[in-house]
Amino acid sequence: MSGPVHYHNGQFPPSDLDWGRLVPLIGPANAAVARYDGMLAAIPNAHVLLSPMTTQEAVLSSRIEGTQATMGEVLEYEARGDTNEPTTAKETDIWEILNYRKAMRAATERMKTLPLCQRIVLECHEILLNSVRGHGKSPGQYRKIPNWIGPPGCAIENARFVPIDAQYLPEASHAGKNSSIRKLRID
Repeated sequence: MSGPVHYHNGQFPPSDLDWGRLVPLIGPANAAVARYDGMLAAIPNAHVLLSPMTTQEAVLSSRIEGTQATMGEVLEYEARGDTNEPTTAKETDIWEILNYRKAMRAATERMKTLPLCQRIVLECHEILLNSVRGHGKSPGQYRKIPNWIGPPGCAIENARFVPIDAQYLPEASHAGKNSSIRKLRID
């Protein structure tokens, strides 16, 4: 390995996109989303259909953080109706998944009135860290220290990927003209 891949600050979106290859894909993708939106509009309570999909997405996405809970375990925990803070490692993993789902729902609600912005990102971050691993690490705020992705205990020099430096996070996340976060709104 030749060293970690570093985040390329100021290079997103790429200037050399192959639009000729991408444009033909936009129409069919848009049509599929429109069909899906039409189906959801015909259902009196679309959240009933979306809830299992949202939970499954939360289970899969939170595995990046090392959670060890399955969809079935999350559903069993919810069925018990336990609202006390987690007391076991398994319950903490389940809470991380539930927080992930809560954050997605909160972002969806906020984007009905606000564009995707730092405020929404930081509010979701606060929800994600509620009563779980990392809850004492400045929930709702950008990190202040460097981090990296690699094997447990590895030094930054042996990392696979090094995200953007902490000092550039707020500016890089700003929904401006040259930002990686675009002004999106859910209507």
